[in-house]
Parts: sequence; C-alpha cells; structure tokens
Amino acid sequence: MNELWILCRDYAKQETVDPLKQLLQFVKWGFGGALLLALGLVFGAVSVLRILQNETGEHLTGSWSWVPYLAALAFTVAAIALSVAAITRPVRGEEKQA
Repeated sequence: MNELWILCRDYAKQETVDPLKQLLQFVKWGFGGALLLALGLVFGAVSVLRILQNETGEHLTGSWSWVPYLAALAFTVAAIALSVAAITRPVRGEEKQA
C-alpha cells in the first residue's frame, strides 16, 4: 500500500509541479526579454528624437518642429513591425497547416 501511495504522489508531482516549474522559467525569461525590448525601444526613439533636434540646427524649427517627432514615431512603428514579424514568423521546419 505504501508503494502505491509513493507511486501516486510521484506521478502527481511529475504531472503538475514539474510543468509549473518549467512554465515559471518560461514566463521569467519572457518578461525579462519584453522589459528589455521595451526599454530599448524607448531609448531608441528618444535618441532619434534628440539627434534630429540637436544636429539639424535651425532647419527643423518653427513650422517644421514636428518632423523629429514624426521620425521618432516612424522608428517606433518600424521596430514594432519588425518585432511582430519576428514573433509571427513560423519556426524553421514547421509546415503551415491548412
């Protein structure tokens, strides 16, 4: 009877606790990667904005002062599009199912 209890306990642990531990590892790496990607995107957009504001001199002032903001927005949209394309791209070797 004791062996049956040990067998059931080990099986339950194998089927519940171990997959949850693996899922936690996956979530931790995913959250860390998402956080770093978001920080990189913010720093990249701000750097594009500051470079255009500082290095163009008086060319983008007055009625053209919105252009650096548009460029920063374009950078952000392009980075998001690349991220979405990389996420939705099928893994090599997988076939598309009809």
